Amino acid sequence: MSADLTPRGDLRASDADRDAVARRLATALSEGRLDLQEYQGRLDSAMGAVTVGELAPLTADIPDPDAPADGPVDLADTGKRHAPPARRRSDGWRTWAGAAVVMIGIWLFTSIASADFQPFWPLLPLGIWAAVLASSSGGCRR
Repeated sequence: MSADLTPRGDLRASDADRDAVARRLATALSEGRLDLQEYQGRLDSAMGAVTVGELAPLTADIPDPDAPADGPVDLADTGKRHAPPARRRSDGWRTWAGAAVVMIGIWLFTSIASADFQPFWPLLPLGIWAAVLASSSGGCRR
């Protein structure tokens, strides 16, 4: 039985690895941690990364969205499950906006790469997602 002697950073990056970095960058963009130009540059680097080691620096200065914030802890705050409904709604729209940026970026990248604008496919998933978010946000209150 031989041990894996390949350092993790030297392993080839998978599409899932690149997609995870893209989602984290989109979240950072929607939170205002990155401006659009820096986001686009990092996203381009992520999509062109060959090894996992090339991906790590792209998110090294961005806090993990699931990690607790530094500073005093509010003992009454038990997480998103018990967040006020307005906050849960805004979190849903924030996630939608991040995904929209990623999908539109992919569409734009493929359109530029093919030298011809492709059909705007992000409209379908984003439209359905927006309709679900709008209907669950209490638009029809009783």
